[in-house]
Amino acid sequence: MLAAKTLVKVPPNLSFLSSSDSKYPKFPNFKSPNLSSLRRKPISATLSVANTATTPGQLRVDVLSESLPFIQKFRGKTIVVKYGGAAMKSESLQASVVNDLVLLSCVGLRPVLVHGGGPEINLWLKRLNIEVNFHDGLRVTDDKTMEIVSMVLAGKVNKGLVSLINQAGAKAIGLCGTDGRVVTARPAANAAKLGFVGEVARVDPTILWSIINDGHIPVIASVASDEFGQQYNINADTVAGELAAALGAEKLILLTDVAGILEDRDDPSSLVKEVDIRRVKQMMEEGKIAGGMIPKVNCCVRSLAQGVRTASIIDGRLPHSLLLEILTDEGAGTMITGNNVSHLMNDSKGK
Repeated sequence: MLAAKTLVKVPPNLSFLSSSDSKYPKFPNFKSPNLSSLRRKPISATLSVANTATTPGQLRVDVLSESLPFIQKFRGKTIVVKYGGAAMKSESLQASVVNDLVLLSCVGLRPVLVHGGGPEINLWLKRLNIEVNFHDGLRVTDDKTMEIVSMVLAGKVNKGLVSLINQAGAKAIGLCGTDGRVVTARPAANAAKLGFVGEVARVDPTILWSIINDGHIPVIASVASDEFGQQYNINADTVAGELAAALGAEKLILLTDVAGILEDRDDPSSLVKEVDIRRVKQMMEEGKIAGGMIPKVNCCVRSLAQGVRTASIIDGRLPHSLLLEILTDEGAGTMITGNNVSHLMNDSKGK
């Protein structure tokens, strides 16, 4: 039976959405530790098992045992993952992401995958001799380009990912924003220059709840239609963030081509492991967060302001980065928390 239909309008007034309690039982004889103390420690703090493991089998068992509190924390919770960049171009990294999603599903998490596919779109545009243009980092999308974007994202890329997930042992269902009116689009503010580049006007997660509650993994392409049926190309980070909010997700994860947020943009070793919203805003004002990282960070901030517990920007070039982020305490990038989020609610109204 489908859940009651819920329409989430975006923006105009952000509503605080909290994730539902897990329906899954805890392990009866295991006392879960305080997981806040487990996050973002140096990796050496968690690999002591390597000193005592004498066989590969023993090491494997020890690793699984140490994952238990993290599995308990996220079991039954919805995790929204935005997939793209280098992790999508490399077959080995693609297999890593797919296997991670299936494993997380097997241990009781409820993953939702949102994807783009820029490199694949560029490939097909060039094959068809359609000029590729960008304005302020966004793809200029005329009628012909929109047709290719829709075919590539909702057809080739989406169904390819569904097939890979199915082969890995889970059951995936491929959608785009238009299906079930999951996402209703509206023209971007600078549509005169960008063409059919859209924003998220509304989210209706009804059909997603049906898929998730049946134990399937939704795979969603970032294409959606407006009220009149016109299709729009929407940034996949934006779609992922708004879906995470509408679903009351425990966590939003953006897979990127960088290590995460850096304290010094020129120093890859200055990775910020964990940061709250107030500090993120300061870093943007100081120019420490710039370029393509700004819309990703803004996407995370919006989702946190709407009730998502944590948002992470992680390195998609790192094999099994999803498992590192969710099932270990050192993570695989930068985790942004919703501390000091209440002041953003008023700031976001009417914008």
